[in-house]
Amino acid sequence: MTRELTCIVCPKGCPLRVELENGEIREITGYTCPRGRQYAHDECTHPMRTVTSTVRAKDGRVVPVKTNRTIPKERMFDLMKEINAATVALPAHIGDVVIADVLGLGADVVVTANME
Repeated sequence: MTRELTCIVCPKGCPLRVELENGEIREITGYTCPRGRQYAHDECTHPMRTVTSTVRAKDGRVVPVKTNRTIPKERMFDLMKEINAATVALPAHIGDVVIADVLGLGADVVVTANME
């Protein structure tokens, strides 16, 4: 099986090709730096994502948030349930933790804009 990816590590956007056999990587081509090779490997073996969303403030407005580190892609829907159930008190400032160690994944959900 062949997977074709576009590297998102830097603005170059290298076209990557990963040859898989029985779920194992046989060959990675198209990368121009070691980070691109690592990205292709990780994307095919254990994809991770930074999640951006909004949390409802207690006054009804929405506050932009994101995870402060990547989480396993397969846990994104579980994370969104936690985010959708959360509320935040205003004022809120960039970096304020809305949900600490969400789902025990070692990532916090943090505010990404100052809201008064």
